[in-house]
Amino acid sequence: MIARVVIQTEDFNVSQVLDQLRAGDLRVGAICSFVGTVRDTRMLSGNAADQILSMELEHYPGMTESAIEAMIDEAHQRFDFYQAHVIHRVGELKPADQIVLVAVSSAHRGESFKACEFLMDYLKTQAPFWKKEATPEGAKWVDARVTDDAALARWGIQSRNVA
Repeated sequence: MIARVVIQTEDFNVSQVLDQLRAGDLRVGAICSFVGTVRDTRMLSGNAADQILSMELEHYPGMTESAIEAMIDEAHQRFDFYQAHVIHRVGELKPADQIVLVAVSSAHRGESFKACEFLMDYLKTQAPFWKKEATPEGAKWVDARVTDDAALARWGIQSRNVA
């Protein structure tokens, strides 16, 4: 199993990463990917106070990559896949910007789907990133959501988030 974890400020090219996952590996029959983007929650609620002007993501270099690599190792113990690539952006992002890419290759779609979903659930709750949203009323740090913790719990993993 090959894992690649990249934390960066610049945008990423999804097609390029998917090409890397299958390059010359004739065993690959499936690639599953997830791309997360910055959304303006005002568009969902209709409430002007929910407008997201920007989002700032911070991390601890070295620690963050190690934590994500450990998540990929855990995924590999549970699912049969060949490669996993995780790219996560940090710095200031605007609505519609790409934040995260998780891509997994395997022989069959089922393992890729499960591993990709597992990794996203794990990343959302346990990866050491700190997120601050800028709104018309000012900036605020974003806490983990109960729904994210519940998504992780279905894999039998207890969240380390403190309410």
